[in-house]
Amino acid sequence: MRKRWKIVLAVIGSVLAGGLVIVLAAPAIMRALGLHPDYTGQRYLLPDGKALVIATNHDQLGEDGRQTGVFGSELTAAYYEFLDARMQVDVASVEGGEIPWDPWSLQRLLKTEYDDRYLSDPVLQSKTENSLPIDEVDFTEYDIVYLAGGWGAAYDLGYSEELGRKVSDAYAEGTVVGGVCHGLLGLLRATDENGEPLVEGRRITAVTDKQVDELNIDITPMHPERELRAAGAIFESETAFRDMFANHVVVDGRIVSGQNQNAGPEVANLMIKGAGGTRR
Repeated sequence: MRKRWKIVLAVIGSVLAGGLVIVLAAPAIMRALGLHPDYTGQRYLLPDGKALVIATNHDQLGEDGRQTGVFGSELTAAYYEFLDARMQVDVASVEGGEIPWDPWSLQRLLKTEYDDRYLSDPVLQSKTENSLPIDEVDFTEYDIVYLAGGWGAAYDLGYSEELGRKVSDAYAEGTVVGGVCHGLLGLLRATDENGEPLVEGRRITAVTDKQVDELNIDITPMHPERELRAAGAIFESETAFRDMFANHVVVDGRIVSGQNQNAGPEVANLMIKGAGGTRR
């Protein structure tokens, strides 16, 4: 009997140890599959340049009380790439004030080194707790206007006439505009110099309908691929066994777009390049 219990305890110990190894290795496994790949491309500098990062104010997914907001790395990656390019970086939102964070995006399995930097950075924390309201910001003063994604953006960025007008004004003055994932919804109400939709006839990527389906979050009122196609954009994307592990970036003139959370660092650096940045 004693021997049998020793065997049982040994088996239990092995199972627990194996589970611990899987838990500890999970972030590395996710990265190997394609989530938040290391950015190995060229980085750029734009001393004295100015970037405006815009995110959502919406904090609830549907009516079930589930928290949402900006997806961590979709704000932090671009912010720190701009900051490390020696730029002044401001943070704004449609209403101003607090920018909510999708809590899952800052958990160990999904967070990035950019998110860790944010979690110990009181300056960025203050900027996202007290973001500038877009109606008080002159977008034309910026070299770059970047739209962060996350599920929350599906509730406000694409509906804001003020955001559309200000993006239009900035683009007309030569500003580089773009973003990642649901953030690209913020281009929907922007227009070009002829008053036509800014995205019409433009090559653009954003989160795919397939990724929305795979994550089973179709409750949001706007889906980027669907909305951008309907607005006349030439939609592009890559796919994977799950699209959250895919990555794609598109440059069409002064519009730079990234498919999802994996694209932030590359989008940021291509925007810096497009604004006249030089190689680091």
